[in-house]
Amino acid sequence: MCGLKITHENQEIIKIEGDFEDKFSRGHICPKANGLKDIYLDSDRLKFPLKKTENGSWIQIDWSEAYELCIAKIKETQEKFGPNAVGVYQGNPSIHNLGTTMFASEFFKLLKTKSMFTATSTDQLPHHFASWLMYGHPMLLPVPDIDHTDYMLIIGGNPLASNGSMMSVPDVAKRLEAIRTRNGKFVVIDPRKTETAKHASEHIFIKPNTDAYFLLAFLKAIMDYKSTILLNSNVDGKEELERILENFDLSQIEALSGISIDKIEQLAKEFVDAPSAVCYGRVGVSTQSFGGLCLWIINVINIISGNLDKTGGAMFTLPAIDFVGPSKPKDRFGRWKSRVSQYPEFLGELPVAALAEEMLTEGEGQIKMMITSCGNPVLSTSNGEQVDRALASLDFMVSIDIYLNETTRHADLILPPATGLENSHYDLTFHNLAVRNTAKYSPRLFEKATGAKYDWEIFQELRNIFLGEIQEIVPPEVKLDLGLKYGPHKLSMEALFENPHGIDLGPLKSVLPNRLKQNINLCPELFVGDLERLEASKKDYLDKNGDDFWLIGRRHLRDNNSWMHNSSKLMKGKNRCTLMINPEDMERLGLQNRQVVKVKSRVGEVLIPIEMSSDIMPSVVSMPHGYGHNRKGIKMQVAENYPGVSINDLSDEKVIDKLTGNSAFSGVKVKILVLN
Repeated sequence: MCGLKITHENQEIIKIEGDFEDKFSRGHICPKANGLKDIYLDSDRLKFPLKKTENGSWIQIDWSEAYELCIAKIKETQEKFGPNAVGVYQGNPSIHNLGTTMFASEFFKLLKTKSMFTATSTDQLPHHFASWLMYGHPMLLPVPDIDHTDYMLIIGGNPLASNGSMMSVPDVAKRLEAIRTRNGKFVVIDPRKTETAKHASEHIFIKPNTDAYFLLAFLKAIMDYKSTILLNSNVDGKEELERILENFDLSQIEALSGISIDKIEQLAKEFVDAPSAVCYGRVGVSTQSFGGLCLWIINVINIISGNLDKTGGAMFTLPAIDFVGPSKPKDRFGRWKSRVSQYPEFLGELPVAALAEEMLTEGEGQIKMMITSCGNPVLSTSNGEQVDRALASLDFMVSIDIYLNETTRHADLILPPATGLENSHYDLTFHNLAVRNTAKYSPRLFEKATGAKYDWEIFQELRNIFLGEIQEIVPPEVKLDLGLKYGPHKLSMEALFENPHGIDLGPLKSVLPNRLKQNINLCPELFVGDLERLEASKKDYLDKNGDDFWLIGRRHLRDNNSWMHNSSKLMKGKNRCTLMINPEDMERLGLQNRQVVKVKSRVGEVLIPIEMSSDIMPSVVSMPHGYGHNRKGIKMQVAENYPGVSINDLSDEKVIDKLTGNSAFSGVKVKILVLN
C-alpha cells in the first residue's frame, strides 16, 4: 500500500525511497521496502519448477511436465480416496499478490474439496466472524478513522510495528501523534509496553487472554456512565445487552485482568466524553481463546458509545473495487465440520488447528495430498513440529512458492511464480481496510526471467489442464478493469494509468444504513451463548500456577512473518529471536541476561536466549513470530544464518477459540527451565 520511488538502470536498482506524491502513503517508507531488492536478486529464489527425485534430491523440469504431474496426482488421489483427500492451505501472502488473489480460488474451487485451510484462522477470523453476525457480511469491517479521532483505545495492537493491521495506515506514527496534537489522546492496553505503547498518552498492562473480561467491564462502565445513548432504528438488541451486562459477574475484574475497576471507569468516562472515540483491537485480542467475544464487544463499544459510522469513530470504507456490493446475507458457518475434532467451517474453510490431525488420522476422508500456496504452516501454525510430521507423511505434496523453506521441503513438486518487482499490483484487500479511500495501480518494474510464470498464469493453466479444455489466459488487469468500472467510483484501468501516484477518493464518510446487509445485531446468539464459556474460564486465570508463564508473540518492524528472512538488509544486526522476560522473574529464577533457557509447553520445547526487559509484565514472556530456520532441507542461506526458534513449536493446536475456530497463540502456558 505504500508508494515507492525506485530508481533503476539496466535492470539494477539504484535506490528505493518513499513516494511523496503518493495519495495515500505520503512518502512513508518502512524498512521492508528495502528488502524488495534482496528478494529480486536472491540466488535462492526459485523461478522454474522443481521435482523431488526418489533419493530426495531436486531436479528442474519444464512447466508442461509439472502441470501434468500436479493434475494427474490430484485426480488419482481424489478418485481413490474421495475429493476431501486433497487438502489446500493458502498462506497470508496470497492476499498481497494480485494474481493469486484473483485466480487461486477459481482453481481450488474446481477440486470440490472441503479440506480447505488458510491463514485466516491463525489471524483475523474473529474480525470477519463479528462483522458477519453483526452487520451481515464478513467484509463489512469497521476501520478506525484515525485521522479525525479525538480518543483511540488500542488493545492488543501495535501499529507502529505493523503499519496497521485490519487498518491500512501508512505513516501511522505521525497519524497517532496528530491525535495528541489536536488535544486528543491514545491509550494502549497490552501485556507488553510495545513500540506503540511507548509513544502513547498512556499504557496499561493487562494479563494475557483476559481482554474479554476487561472489555465487558469497560462496556458496562460506558453504559453505566451514559445510559441515555440513543441508537439508530437499525440497531437491535440494546435491552438484551443491558440484561447480559447486569447478569455477568465482573466483581473480580482486577484479579482477572490486572486492571482496577477505578481505572476502567476512568477510561470509560474519557472515551464517552471525547468528541469522537474509537476502540481498536488486533492480533493480541484476535488470536486468543476468546477472540470472537473480544471482537464482538469491541464492535458493541463503538456502536453503543455512538461512534460507529461517525467521523473520528469506527467507519466503513467505500473502495473502488467493493467486496461487499449488493450481496445478500447468507449462512457462512458450520455447514460442515472437520473429520477429527468436529471444528465447524467458516467462509468455506476449516480451522487450521485441525490441519495436522486431518493428515495424520487414518480413516475415510484422511488428507493424502496437500497443495500449499504462499504459505509456511510449519512456522505459522500451532504445534509446528506436528505439522512437520504430518506433511512428511503425505502421499504427494505440491507447493506454489518461491523458496525451498520449512514447509516446501516436504513437497514433491514446487511451482514458483514470479514475484515482487516482477509483478504488477493493485491491493484489492487492503483498500477495503484503509483509513482513507484511495486507488492505485503499480505496474511491474522488471520483466520476469525468460521461461518463468506469473501466479495468474500458473493457476489458469492448471485450471485448463484440470478441465481438459482451453480457456483464454487473461492477465489480472482484465478483471481489475471490470471491477473498477462497476465499482462505486466508476473508475477504470485507464484512469489508474494516468495517475501513477494514486487517486484520492476522499476521507471515510458515513455510509450507513446503505452498506448494511441487515439491521445491526448487538447480541448475536452465538456470542451470547459463548459467555458461559467465558464465565467458566475465570478459574483458569484466578488460579494460575505460580511456576507457569503466559507466552505472547511480538513483531519487529523489519520482520514480515517469515517471508523476508532471506533478506540480508532486514536480518542483519543483533539477534531478535529472544525470550523477553521481566527483571523480577529473572531474579526469582536466578537468570542472567542473554542466558539460554529451555521453554516448555504441552506440545514441545525450545532453547532460546533471554532478554531482560521491564517492558513486559511479570509472569509473561514474549517471543517473535516467523523464526525456526534450523530444519534440514531448506535452501535459504541468509535465514539459516539467523535461524532462531519457532514460537509455534510451543503453541498448542488444542487451544483455540472454540467459538470461531481461530488459533489461540496469545497466552500459551509455558514453563521456563534453567539449564545446568
